[in-house]
Amino acid sequence: MNMEAFLEKTRVVNVDHPTILHRAETLFHSSQTDVEKAEAAFLFVRDNISHSWDIQGQVVTVTASEVLAAKEGICYAKANLLAALLRGEGIPTGFCYQRLRLFDTPDSAFCLHA
Repeated sequence: MNMEAFLEKTRVVNVDHPTILHRAETLFHSSQTDVEKAEAAFLFVRDNISHSWDIQGQVVTVTASEVLAAKEGICYAKANLLAALLRGEGIPTGFCYQRLRLFDTPDSAFCLHA
C-alpha cells in the first residue's frame, strides 16, 4: 500500500502552517517513539480542543490551523488537527467515519462522526 497519501499536506490538513509547526515543537521530541508521539498528539487534541457542540461554540473551524487558533471544532475539524500534527512527524494518518444514532430511539436521527 502506498503510504504517501497518508502523509499529504492538504488545504485542511495544513501540516506546514507556522502554528502547527510550533505546536509540534512543544509536543514532540526526538527521543519519542511514533506511538508516544501519537499518544501525545491525541491527548493534546482531546484535552485542549473543545468540541464545538459541547461548548455551543459560534466559530466554524475547518483547517488544522483554524482549530488550533480557536481551540474548538467539531469532530471533523479536530481530526484535521490530529492528522496535521501526526503527518508533520512523518506518521501516516487517515480518517475514519462512524454513523451514530443521536438519541436512544430507533426512529431518531443519525449523524456522521469522524
